[in-house]
Amino acid sequence: MQPGLFPQQSSPPPQAVLTRDGHVEYHPELLTPAACTPLFDTLLGTLDWQPDQIVMYGKHITTSRKVSWVGDPGCAYTYSGVKKQPSPWTPELLFLKQQAETLARCTFNSCLLNLYHNGNEAMGWHSDNEKALERGAPIVSLSLGGVRKFAFKHKHDQTRIALFLENGSALLMHAPTQDFWHHSLLKTKLPVGARINLTFRSIEIDA
Repeated sequence: MQPGLFPQQSSPPPQAVLTRDGHVEYHPELLTPAACTPLFDTLLGTLDWQPDQIVMYGKHITTSRKVSWVGDPGCAYTYSGVKKQPSPWTPELLFLKQQAETLARCTFNSCLLNLYHNGNEAMGWHSDNEKALERGAPIVSLSLGGVRKFAFKHKHDQTRIALFLENGSALLMHAPTQDFWHHSLLKTKLPVGARINLTFRSIEIDA
């Protein structure tokens, strides 16, 4: 266990974000502030960051937002018509995976990382419900860097719930949240630093 990486015993308790048609908890201080900067810098400098390639309305689009896909051997991941092969785990990512697994009380075999350089880079409304994802498994979304506004929108009644994701915080999303809610990282015109989001997932190897 590395000293200085974990929150103090006085850290705030988790907050319930969604309590119907799924369950989402916000953990504002999964990591201490002292841990976040070196972890952010190491991930930024050591991972294979590539512009994201997505298919929208039949057209291939290259985003300014960059991504890195990491996982166990065989954890290929198809998103928006593009198949991604995983890079191997680094020591820092294995450490963060352990924290996510302790939080969710389950085992993850992959992690999708998104790098947002500024507030103009965002993620549109979507659900993490791709066929390759293990049905019913929780998802942990960890934030490092700039504070950004994140929102949920119910698929049927359009109810919206938003919160700010702080440096070192985590969202724990339980099933069946993805069946009933979309989520989005919203754009902002306010000055904000770069942000790395790590989404720990369970992938069906044979999917």
